[in-house]
Amino acid sequence: MLRSILAALCLAFLAALPAHAKDEKPRIEVEFVGIEGPLLENVRALSSLHRLSASKDLDAAMVGRLAQRAPNEARTALRPFGYYESNVTTELTETGDGWHVKVTIKPGTPVTLAEQQVSITGSGKDEPFLRDIAADSALRTGKQLSHIAYDQLKGDLLRSALAHGYLDAAFTRGELIVDPPTHSARAYITLETGERYRFGPTSIEQSSLKPELVRRYLRYQEGDWYDAELLLRTQFALDDSQYFSIVEVLPEERDRKNKIAAVRITSEPNRRNVYRIGVGYGTDTGPRGTLGWEDRRLNSSGHRLHAELRASDVDTSATMTYIVPWSDPALEKLSYQLRVFREQNADVETEGTTFKVGLTQVRGKWQRVLSVTLDQTEDTVTTVSGDSTLVDRSRTALLVPGITFARLPPDFLGVNTVPRGFQVELLASTATLGSDTNFTRVDVRDEHRFKLADKWHLFLRGEIGASAVGDFEELPANYRFFAGGDNSVRGYGYEELSPVDANGAKVGGRHLLTATVELQRDLPRNLVGAVFMDTGNAFNKFGDPLEYSVGIGLRYKLPFLSVGLDVAQSISESDRGPRLHINFTPEF
Repeated sequence: MLRSILAALCLAFLAALPAHAKDEKPRIEVEFVGIEGPLLENVRALSSLHRLSASKDLDAAMVGRLAQRAPNEARTALRPFGYYESNVTTELTETGDGWHVKVTIKPGTPVTLAEQQVSITGSGKDEPFLRDIAADSALRTGKQLSHIAYDQLKGDLLRSALAHGYLDAAFTRGELIVDPPTHSARAYITLETGERYRFGPTSIEQSSLKPELVRRYLRYQEGDWYDAELLLRTQFALDDSQYFSIVEVLPEERDRKNKIAAVRITSEPNRRNVYRIGVGYGTDTGPRGTLGWEDRRLNSSGHRLHAELRASDVDTSATMTYIVPWSDPALEKLSYQLRVFREQNADVETEGTTFKVGLTQVRGKWQRVLSVTLDQTEDTVTTVSGDSTLVDRSRTALLVPGITFARLPPDFLGVNTVPRGFQVELLASTATLGSDTNFTRVDVRDEHRFKLADKWHLFLRGEIGASAVGDFEELPANYRFFAGGDNSVRGYGYEELSPVDANGAKVGGRHLLTATVELQRDLPRNLVGAVFMDTGNAFNKFGDPLEYSVGIGLRYKLPFLSVGLDVAQSISESDRGPRLHINFTPEF
């Protein structure tokens, strides 16, 4: 019965469409007959009748004048699409509360492009990027004339030439000759590129950092071919550095004689100290809070210091991170992190200290992190059996080298944003390096959100982990796998899914598999509705059974607040009731 009710709620939740207040009825109802698609859109955009249909100042005389103007406006709107002999008539009728205007349009025979000549002259005449633009243009001989395609071709050619350093590029000819009686047209375009410019010297106005550090953010070198994209990437790199509140990267007046374009960078220093306070609640963590402080410019070499305190029912930690810009500071950083923590993983409480050295590097579309972590941890498992309480403690020291790869979003430049999406992490430890146990651990996760329709989205999430361990009992809980919770298999508690030890305590597993399929619909007032199915488990050997759950959810999104509410029901354990998952995190 409970599953049936939950399924019915899912369907009702997404089927319910919000009611919208009806717009006030226009005083002029305009009906365009005979055209559709882009033609109709352009006619409406240029129609005074359409724009003024709801005006409160309308009277019969004004409506009559607007109706008289309608044919000329419609004919003008059709010409960019090649229709030069359209026939337009209007029919004006007065109604009880306004007027009805029927505009009947017969576009007529379209003009065809009979001849097209696109020429590129100058030193850039053989540039592939210019040739490709001309070859891929929608302006085609024998096809219907399009003013839009003609203007776009000219604009693309000039913009591309200027962006690639042909700063003197100009059209020596640009003609579109239309002969309406013969329904034909001819297009003639000649672009003279001139000589290509190179980057000249770059002047940088800033006083808070060493000049050589700031210059390492430049995405170009003096003497390279001028490229506007490299200037933009330099702007992004300096913005992403967070050293500056305002940065402008602009070309200076170019040297036409020597074909050199100098660059000037102006900036204002960013606020040095940043403080962060965060409070929130989640069914995984209970109430939680965060206190953070960062010194963005510890010295003129651009070093940073970041400190953070976190507290919740399952995780309490203090972290200090020292960050050093590396060889290419826009794409590389070296970090030293000291962390003292207490974590609750299912029935295992872990306390410890870690010291981690990591080198973060951006390589094309990937972010790579090379790391070495020194762990000193103590796991405590408390088991109550009747009147007796069993406490099992184990201490472990590990030296763990690791490597992580993460896929970056398109056109991303910088190392200060944690990427979301595909990530793979490989960790290993060996007694040869002084560790108390040997293990190798790989964890792969991915998530994507696909747009299905105007307001519909599909969210997919998955994670698979596997480990090979010499002595599993010597492996700390923070290197084991657990499943369940708000961002795992909903319908189960935080890290509730786990193998058990001889005393029945949930102590984590060697392997992990989880997956989520969620259908989302955008709703009014920043709301998003969802139905979902989760599956997964943590286990000691592949082939062990997985758990399944289904549910419905509602999210409320604001710039300063994110609230999520999910109701999930296990379908693999019939004796379980539905579980509520709540997560909201305001930050200020």
